[in-house]
Amino acid sequence: MQRAGMLRQVSDFSDFNRGHWLQELLCQGEEPCHVQSSPDGQHLVVLQKSQLHPLPRLVAFQRHGIGGADLERNWQPPQPALVGLLFLQSPMPSGSWVLALVWEHGRTEVWHFVVAVGWQLLQTLELCQGARARIVSVCSQGASLVWCEERPPLDAHSDMSKCAFRFCVCTRALEAEEQGVRLGTVRIVLHNSPEYQVLASPQHVFLVPTAASFATTFKFLLIWYPEEAKLTVTAPSAGFIHSKVLRSSSESDFRKLLLGSVGLLSGLAPLDIHTSAVSNSGGLLLVSTKGAVNVVEPDGTERHIFDLERGPLAQGSPVQLKTFGSILACMLAGVLYLVDQNSGRLIEKKTLCMKEVHFLESLGEEESIQLLTQTGIYSFSFSKPEDSSRPEPCQVEMVFEEACRYYQRRSLSSSKLTVEKLKKGGVFQAPVALAAILQHSLHQKQKPARGLQDTYARLLSTMSLELQSYMSLELLKTCVVCAPEREVESYCEELVEQEVSRILHSDVDKDNLAYLNSVFASFPKAAWKATRNCLQLQQNGDGLLVARATPEVWKKVLGGPQQDEVGQNGVVPLFELICASFLRFKPKWLPSFVELTQQYVSISWAFSSKEGPEGRVPLYKRALGVLAKKKKCSEADDEMELELLLCSKRPKAVLQALHLLIRLKRWQRVVEVAEKFSKLSPLLNKEIFTTLLAEFAQHRELDPYLDILWPLCPAELTASDILTVVLQHLPRSEEDPVPFSSEGNQLTVGLLKPLLQRVVQRPCVQDEMYSDALQSPTFPPPTPPREH
Repeated sequence: MQRAGMLRQVSDFSDFNRGHWLQELLCQGEEPCHVQSSPDGQHLVVLQKSQLHPLPRLVAFQRHGIGGADLERNWQPPQPALVGLLFLQSPMPSGSWVLALVWEHGRTEVWHFVVAVGWQLLQTLELCQGARARIVSVCSQGASLVWCEERPPLDAHSDMSKCAFRFCVCTRALEAEEQGVRLGTVRIVLHNSPEYQVLASPQHVFLVPTAASFATTFKFLLIWYPEEAKLTVTAPSAGFIHSKVLRSSSESDFRKLLLGSVGLLSGLAPLDIHTSAVSNSGGLLLVSTKGAVNVVEPDGTERHIFDLERGPLAQGSPVQLKTFGSILACMLAGVLYLVDQNSGRLIEKKTLCMKEVHFLESLGEEESIQLLTQTGIYSFSFSKPEDSSRPEPCQVEMVFEEACRYYQRRSLSSSKLTVEKLKKGGVFQAPVALAAILQHSLHQKQKPARGLQDTYARLLSTMSLELQSYMSLELLKTCVVCAPEREVESYCEELVEQEVSRILHSDVDKDNLAYLNSVFASFPKAAWKATRNCLQLQQNGDGLLVARATPEVWKKVLGGPQQDEVGQNGVVPLFELICASFLRFKPKWLPSFVELTQQYVSISWAFSSKEGPEGRVPLYKRALGVLAKKKKCSEADDEMELELLLCSKRPKAVLQALHLLIRLKRWQRVVEVAEKFSKLSPLLNKEIFTTLLAEFAQHRELDPYLDILWPLCPAELTASDILTVVLQHLPRSEEDPVPFSSEGNQLTVGLLKPLLQRVVQRPCVQDEMYSDALQSPTFPPPTPPREH
């Protein structure tokens, strides 16, 4: 069940030195600024540039109580731009980290903070060895720096194809000590390479090509494993491609690395990358321009997570990505998406009324999301708020009342089971255990937690997620009751989604099905949105409908109580409910949805199984039944009927659709359907051709399409069969036939001649049987000896 999150403010900048200035910096910038928090969460470093202050400026803010000298740096052209703002691990006793500021030309300043003293510059050093080198991307991994630098060719008139491979990926250890900084030797990871953006995780570094890279190289990614000195080539469209251990500098050449994979790489599709970031699990998060969020694992495999709803993303629209535990947070155009990384399910979508939002590192709770805005720092978590407790007797009573109904339905005794009997009888332990666990969970924040029995404690650990979902649902119900009128609709939509999701993840019995029917009737639009989210229905890049629902959810949609089981009290099965919702809000998707369900049925149930949904009434007929219940019929309904018949691909349904098109006199569509579905089976091909041949004999509407129809003639039809069909379906004339009719709608031999010639010239089956004998060198056979 979807969990409800809470957004609460944890800081209004009053706990920071110069907090009012921090707020001004965040408010006055026209361009998004870059903000990073220190590993201990005590410092915020802001890199900002605005029209009021055209010079780039870097300012560090620290919380009250740790005072000291401030850090403020600004610079102006011709000084190169700042390309890296990195926190590095440090063994210094004054702190476990240092701040490195890396400029484009390689100059690096290393700063550290000492309590009561403030910021101190440890050392200024040069990363690059060449004076003409230019750093384009830099990251930190542990106590080392990894960067991609440009090394321009000495000859200004060099070949442009060679100039594309003028970059080099390097690494260098950087160890901060009390006396200064010790810089290790430069180690070349890859040379003669295109431009790469380097992104580091604790164990490896991802090399992501930039849009300015050579077209051939913008098809794959590289993953460098420092401990193993290994480079892996992988592509999202093909997975793992190649891996090589770099034993010497000669093996670090980019072109030699790809020498054995050129043929495979040339056939790959270009990368589609709008934004990239590294997750806390070590994977590479990629957002495509179409809004698809994928993760590339360290082993080179790719997995789809989620699709953003806003469709194609413009090149300038920023997308922020960050992972908090198992939750992926995406920020796009003021909308916060919270997605479960494992299942790809949207946990929550929240619109924030804030101009600029930054993700910060969360300390303490793993799944608590820290957001920096212009008004302060906020925490978004899924924990239950302190003041949302519910009266204990009400919820405990509900447990026993539900248990009474459950056991009463299954009891063979005629005596009525009551709550008092259930509590005192001692026979049914399940409701007693559940009530104790629920009571413990409700009161553990109000009063000291009471001890649970060992059995109950184990159950509590097993049911923790269900309890959390229940508490979130109770909180949401409270919000619906207490919310102002303008917010009730949004809360109701969320409540409906939770209820629909809950039922789809539990047993869909008759009671639950009746409840779903009432939900769909009372909140049709909210139920439609909930259905889309639960089935994860969306259109892919080709405009086709796709669903990423789990097999368990599909079984609930298709395998619940059917019409003959629910009776005639107005309750309809879940599949029919969803079809009716499609017809109301997205009718164009209905045939595709039926086709998706048929694909799932063909995978999950045996073809002849009567237990599956196709063993009773075919799914397309069930959808047609929903369409037939519409009060008003229109041309759109005829088209919908056609699409539902054709999407089933069943022979009877295809022929029914063909006859419907003939009745509607849509001859162009008739021919298209015949040409498409004649390929499914020889038997269907024969039925379709015979039907159209009979129509051809009666009128001249199909004459413009004869060049398409005649090639559909089955191989087993002879000229005699064709003439028999034509004669049987010739229109009857009340007048005596004449050799030359004045009407132009009569069938003539000339119209049939191309078909008959095609059939006559086709090799006969018997000829093929005796072709070997006819080609024998001893033909004709020798005369047998005569008997005397």
